[in-house]
Amino acid sequence: MGLAPEGRKIIAVGVLAAVAGGVLSVWSAGFGIPLLVLGFFFAAFSAYFFRDPERDKVFAPGEIACPADGTVMSVGNEGKPGVTVVRIFLSVLNVHVQRSPLDGKVERTQYTKGTFAIAYKPEASSNERNLIGITGDYGRFAEVEQITGSIARRIACYVKPGQQLRTGERIGMIYFGSQVAVYLPDTARVLVKPGDKVAGAETVLGLW
Repeated sequence: MGLAPEGRKIIAVGVLAAVAGGVLSVWSAGFGIPLLVLGFFFAAFSAYFFRDPERDKVFAPGEIACPADGTVMSVGNEGKPGVTVVRIFLSVLNVHVQRSPLDGKVERTQYTKGTFAIAYKPEASSNERNLIGITGDYGRFAEVEQITGSIARRIACYVKPGQQLRTGERIGMIYFGSQVAVYLPDTARVLVKPGDKVAGAETVLGLW
């Protein structure tokens, strides 16, 4: 089980707090125990949250890889001509690393400031977000939008325009609760539906 680089400093803070609490407990007859316990649990939770498991599924040429772990919120047009949008909610218990849905080239990344609504609510579509546009062979394309939630509100983008990607390759991370929107041409056949549990680089999101 790997660890996303963004988590290392955060885990270190919890470890240092636990160590400080332990030292303080020794010097003050247990006065630092609350800090030790809080630091330990913060470090343990952070290690769990920032886990980055290897995903080695091999997708068939016509399959679209799901870019995120979580629960499918909606599948629909959303008023965008020729585009189907799949929205996925990521709870704090899900892996928060995003992955490429297809083999292709990063055409653009676009960061947009916004609000910080709770990630599973409709108004979260106006939250702070980062869009990653990827094009593949035969006119195929997908856009993965990383959308913040109401807690922590941080987005990490691992890719840049011109970069070549493999299906399932890591492209970024959001933390903590968040949402991922996937924009696909409406010629793609989406295989998931609202309520489905999905896993990044493991679930087949659809077919070209």
